[in-house]
Amino acid sequence: MIEYAGLVFLAILSAGVATFMVMANRLFGPRRPHPVKAQPFECGVDPIALPGGRLPVHFYVFAMLFVVFDVELVFLFPWAVVLRELGWFGMVEMAFFLAVVVAGFLYAWKKGALEWE
Repeated sequence: MIEYAGLVFLAILSAGVATFMVMANRLFGPRRPHPVKAQPFECGVDPIALPGGRLPVHFYVFAMLFVVFDVELVFLFPWAVVLRELGWFGMVEMAFFLAVVVAGFLYAWKKGALEWE
């Protein structure tokens, strides 16, 4: 149990620092909002109009697909480091993993999720 003492201490310390920062903001932060300070400020020019319109959903789908495939392919680096220790079992497992990733990529490509218009 003594092995976890450092981990418990670090968790308590980080929770304490986070709590202190949140409370310090309430304690020392400004309490009197001013209408001039509440206005948007863009490079010293008064804003002409509020930004209108929404981004298409396709933008978010593209971004999520990038993150998913990027995170999945990061697993190739540790696998490459320990490949000799894993032997053929590691090679077969990674081939299966890459087959799933490529199948997902081809599915997204076929559905048109990777096309930017």
